[in-house]
Amino acid sequence: MIKSIQQFQTEGVKNLEKVFVDYSSDMTKIAEMVKGVKDSVINLGLSMIAEELEMYDEYLREHKQARSEWYIERRDETTLLTSLGSVTYRKTLFKNKFTGKYEYLLDRVMGIEKHERMTEDAEAEILRETVQTSYRKGGISACITEECVSKETVMNKLHALEFPKNNEKPEEKKVVDYLYIDADEDHISLQFRERKGDLVRLENNRKNNNAIVKLIYVYEGIEKEAPESKRNKLINPYYFCRVCEGEENRKLWDEVYEYIENHYEVSKIKKIYLNADGGAWIESGKKGIAGITYVLDEFHLEKAITKLTSHMKDSREDARKELYEAIRKKKKEDFEEVIDRLEGCLKDESGLKRIKDNRAYILSNWTAAKLRLNHKTGIKGCSAEGHVSHVLSSRMSSRPMGWSIQGMSKMAELRAYYYNGGDMLELVRYQKEKLPKAVGCEEVIYSCETMLREEGKRRRTLGNMANMPIYSIPYPQIKKISNFKAHIYGL
Repeated sequence: MIKSIQQFQTEGVKNLEKVFVDYSSDMTKIAEMVKGVKDSVINLGLSMIAEELEMYDEYLREHKQARSEWYIERRDETTLLTSLGSVTYRKTLFKNKFTGKYEYLLDRVMGIEKHERMTEDAEAEILRETVQTSYRKGGISACITEECVSKETVMNKLHALEFPKNNEKPEEKKVVDYLYIDADEDHISLQFRERKGDLVRLENNRKNNNAIVKLIYVYEGIEKEAPESKRNKLINPYYFCRVCEGEENRKLWDEVYEYIENHYEVSKIKKIYLNADGGAWIESGKKGIAGITYVLDEFHLEKAITKLTSHMKDSREDARKELYEAIRKKKKEDFEEVIDRLEGCLKDESGLKRIKDNRAYILSNWTAAKLRLNHKTGIKGCSAEGHVSHVLSSRMSSRPMGWSIQGMSKMAELRAYYYNGGDMLELVRYQKEKLPKAVGCEEVIYSCETMLREEGKRRRTLGNMANMPIYSIPYPQIKKISNFKAHIYGL
C-alpha cells in the first residue's frame, strides 16, 4: 500500500494536475475532468489492494514456520474482479510435503474458492441490480469500471443461491390487536422446465409453458405514506415468495406461522385475517393457527359481480346493487334467485358458462364474501393484486421473457429477500456457510502447537513482530501482520 501511495505521489498527482490544467483551458468539459479524477482514484485504489494482497502472500513465502508442511512451487499472476474494478496481483502456489496437494494458501486465508474470480462485493452488486432489472444489467453493475460479467455467469450465480430462513426471535414480541395475511399468485412464462425442449403440448395444442409463483405477506395494518398523502402503505410487511406444490406448499405456510409466532404475542391478537381470492392452496393456510378468519378480497369479488352482470346493459348497475345486497344481508337462496333472473336473459353458451362459473365462485366463498361486505371491525382492504404486480410481475412477467423452473424459483425468493430488506453482501457470504468443505480443508498450514510455543518465546522478548525488524516498520503495518498471523492460526 505504501508503494502505491508513493507511486501515486510521483505519477498519479502529475496525471491529476494535467486533468485540471486541461479543464482550465475549456471549463465546459467538466465531464472529462470528473472522469479523469475518477480514473486516477480508481487506479490508486486497485493498486493499493493489489499491493496489500501481495504483502500477505510475501509473508507466507518468507516465513517457513507459518507453513511448515508446505513448500513453494511457483508464483502466478491472477486477477480478481471487485466492485472497484479488476485487481491483478501475484500469488504463490504451494505444495504439501505429505499429501502432494497443490494450493494457493493466500486464497485459503481470504476464503476464495478454487476457480473463483470475483469478490463478494462484486457479486453483491450483481444481485442488487439483477433482482430489479435483468441478468445483463446485473453483469454490467458488477463494478464501477466498464468491465462486466456475462449474463450466463449472473444466471448461474442466481441458480446456485441458497437463502437463510428467518429464525430471528426478538427479545420482546410485538403486541397488536389485528394481524393480516394476504396471499395471491403470479403466472410466469417458461422457456423450459428442466432443459430446453421439454415443454409438452396439452390437448388444446397449447404448450404447457406456465408456472405459478406464490406470494404471501404478513403485516400489521395500513397507514398513510405521509400525513397529507392519498397513498397508503403496509405497516411492517414481511414477504414470502415460493414456487411450490404439495408438501412444499405446507412448508411455505409453516414458515409463515413460524414467523408470526416468533415475532408476535399470538395469544393477545384479537383476530388474524387472511385476505385472498379463494384458491385452495390459500385456504389451506387457515389450518396453521387457530382463529384465522378467511376474507374474500374485494378485487376478485368485484370481478365476479361484474362478470355476472356484464350482459345487463342499462340495468347493470341495479343488478350489481341487488347482488351485493343479497350477499351482505341475505341467504344463499336469495342470491341464487337473483342469479336465476340474470341467467334468464341469456341464451348463448359462453354467457351461460360465465354465469355458472362466477355463481359457483361466490357460493364457494360465501362466508368470506359476507365478511368482506359487512366490514366488521378490523377488516382491511386486500392489496394482494397490487403486491403481486409490484413484488413479482414487475420483474418476472410484465414484459416478454421466459424462465426455467430453477431461475423462476430463485428469483422469486430473491425478490422476497430484497423486499424484506435483506443485505445482498450477507446473502453472498451465507453461500459459503452452505458450501460443503472441500477434501483437505481440515489441513492446517503449519503446526499450531509449534507456532504457539515459538510465538510465546518471541512475545516475551521482541513482541508480536519478533520475526521482523520492528524499528523500521510503521505501527499500522505491524498491526496488519499481527492480525494476519491470527488469521492463519485459525486455519
